[in-house]
Amino acid sequence: MPIIVSSEAGKDERSALLAFLDAQRGGIRRAVHGLTEEQARSAPSASALSLAGLIKHVTSAELGWVRRGQGQGETRLSPEAVAEFEKSFVPTEDETVPVLLERYEAAARETEAVVRALPSLDATFESPRYPWDEGGTRTWRWLVLHLIEEVARHAGHADVIRETIDGKGAFDLVFETGAMPEPDWSLMEG
Repeated sequence: MPIIVSSEAGKDERSALLAFLDAQRGGIRRAVHGLTEEQARSAPSASALSLAGLIKHVTSAELGWVRRGQGQGETRLSPEAVAEFEKSFVPTEDETVPVLLERYEAAARETEAVVRALPSLDATFESPRYPWDEGGTRTWRWLVLHLIEEVARHAGHADVIRETIDGKGAFDLVFETGAMPEPDWSLMEG
């Protein structure tokens, strides 16, 4: 959580998975709401991660997986791929938060279009072997679930970084951005 995915989004599996993925993306996007560029690029926690770096990374990861699913991209972990992975956490000077957010939105649109165009989520692709994954035949269902997992993990990182910057938690940002109306807390009493 912190937002509830509408039960209407679950009218079919594909729509439900894409809705849950987008809910997690929202956590990443909201984490930079109202921050300066300097704050978004800062790494105020024990981690070396910044919010801007997380946006760059999740965009790169999402596009990488979608392209892998389409049979494009790296087939093995080359030194160039390792260097590219490491750079995916560090925005360049011209990769401002608005630029990074637009790229993230474009990646989301691409993912949605590709997933919706699939004949079935049971369609398969070959995933390369990496030190952290044995690789092999994967379904697109697995790919979308993996994206949900990846983005959710980094949305949690974003929550901690944002709260370290200015004390705003995920729910504060949900209500502040209008992603969900603030509930009537009096219903919790008595």
